[in-house]
Amino acid sequence: MVIVIKKGIKKEEFDKKLSVLTSNKGLDSHKFCGIIKLMRDPVVIQKKMRDEWE
Repeated sequence: MVIVIKKGIKKEEFDKKLSVLTSNKGLDSHKFCGIIKLMRDPVVIQKKMRDEWE
């Protein structure tokens, strides 16, 4: 989510946008911890993926 706050915004508008940002729970990433089982080191996988671009 992206919230744009421009220079000169009124305090009431800023507080309203900020409350929307803080009220959004977002993604609970802890429920995905340990789900992916990797056969190799993640750094090795990342280097191999980057080498494909060159």
